[in-house]
Amino acid sequence: MRSADYVDTTMNPWRGIYTLLLHLLIPFALLRLVWRSRRQPGYLRHIQERFGFYTGPVTQPLIWLHTVSVGETRAAESVVKALCERWSDHHILLTHMTSTGRETGEQVFGAEVSRCYLPYDLPFAVARFLSYFRPRLGLLLETEIWPNLIHACHNRSIPLYLVNARLSERSARGYARFAGFTRATLRNLAGVAAQTEADARRLTDLGAIEVHVCGNIKFDRAPRPQDLELGSRLRASFGARPVFLAASTRECEEQLVLAAVAVAAADLVAGLQFLTVIVPRHPQRFDEVARLLEQRGIGFERRSDHRPVSADTSVLLGDSMGELYAFYAACDVAFVGGSLVPLGGQNLLEACAVGKPVLVGPHTFNFVEATQLAVNAAAAHQVRDEKELGQTLAQLFMQPDKRRRMSQAGLALMRQHQGAARRIVALLKV
Repeated sequence: MRSADYVDTTMNPWRGIYTLLLHLLIPFALLRLVWRSRRQPGYLRHIQERFGFYTGPVTQPLIWLHTVSVGETRAAESVVKALCERWSDHHILLTHMTSTGRETGEQVFGAEVSRCYLPYDLPFAVARFLSYFRPRLGLLLETEIWPNLIHACHNRSIPLYLVNARLSERSARGYARFAGFTRATLRNLAGVAAQTEADARRLTDLGAIEVHVCGNIKFDRAPRPQDLELGSRLRASFGARPVFLAASTRECEEQLVLAAVAVAAADLVAGLQFLTVIVPRHPQRFDEVARLLEQRGIGFERRSDHRPVSADTSVLLGDSMGELYAFYAACDVAFVGGSLVPLGGQNLLEACAVGKPVLVGPHTFNFVEATQLAVNAAAAHQVRDEKELGQTLAQLFMQPDKRRRMSQAGLALMRQHQGAARRIVALLKV
């Protein structure tokens, strides 16, 4: 047996129990892929990769970056750029867990990087993955703590870093229930680049070593010129009305957005109408939202029809992929979804990066620091519910000077906190 194919069989009891449970869950994991493929056929493709079987040539030397889904993949753009600048002779491999993440990787990076699914955290699958690609360096984004993968990289002397790391108090309490197992896992990392001092403290308390505070790479993201150009074309197709964008909306949230729109319409001066653009977070929900609009008797059009929006149209359904920055550029006020419902919110910094006033709901626990910074900088306003969302939207439509100040504050906030990707890459050692 070649050393590269070696599978470590020594396990502490907790990792053994963890691995046994993963094996028992394999049938359910496969059923889940089939279930999700009903809306996203991509989940039935490349299933073999989830067990460590890959095909095709491998470009060496290789740096590997794990980005779970859409948000992490987009955020990784600045890290990929910084990696390529520091190691121009290395190829980049992106791994994902979701089909939408993989599709986003193709949209954002094209042929510049390779991509595949990260295997399930089973020792034999992890061993095949590492043997096939032989990465010189690995990076896990945010909260991707996979014990068998981390242990295997440590055994093979592959430096593996947890970067842009965040850990909520709630998650930290969960990991602390298995303190010994968590400590042993985290200590096998080559280092940690935490988003905030609080994240660094929680990770250190759990046993991580070489923990540095580097900031949030999502401040490094910026719209591409083609995004802004598309945004200008979209705005021209919308006509002269003010535009409200409800971005990255989640399950059951569109009903609340429509209620807020009704409140705003009632509060506005007579004759002032606006266009609402709704962009669901997940593409498998496009048709679901369309049915909701039909049931409500709301006149709407689809972005996928690619035609100018009629003056009689109340809502544009943003049923497209990779155009969120363009939608932000085309709006006057943006609401960032996942925050009116208790799902933790989505990334409001994308709206700030385009210089748009931002509204968010009360549930932003996935982006606590970014939300607080944006609110404190007067770039964003946090509302309690859909009624307050509608009232605040109406006020902003009638106060162009306040919109302008919020826009400028958002751009200044982004400039102030940039540089996390550069700081992260400076920590890495091959």
